[in-house]
Amino acid sequence: MADKRKQADRMRSEVPSTVARSGDKAVRTYKETLESAEESYGEGERAYRTAMASLKHTHEKVGDHWEPKEQFGPSDARAEEGRDSDSPTAGGVDANASKKHLYELASRLDIKGRSSMTKAELVEALQKANDRESARALRSTAESA
Repeated sequence: MADKRKQADRMRSEVPSTVARSGDKAVRTYKETLESAEESYGEGERAYRTAMASLKHTHEKVGDHWEPKEQFGPSDARAEEGRDSDSPTAGGVDANASKKHLYELASRLDIKGRSSMTKAELVEALQKANDRESARALRSTAESA
């Protein structure tokens, strides 16, 4: 266990900031998938997208970081359909989760009006809240640097 912790700590500087602020499993999942994808496709956009897709199958974005999902699998219609899909992405929100789960996340993020929202509205509100939290974390990091 300590070896996996050290491995994840070494990887944190090499992953996107939202992943770096996440648990060790998210860091390792992203980085190991990215390395494998770079071997297959070369460095660049395709490798990055592959790593994010892998992360989104096991984790969901909550605020400024990624947390393990209750159930593994695609997080939205775009992930289900593949890279050529025209469906919109939910930006890391697990749109396939239950409305109850989405409501609980909305409560944690203190999203106003959540009790009257539909499932689709909760997904959209969570996506916006996640974007705000990520932007806030990036500003905070930039100010302290």
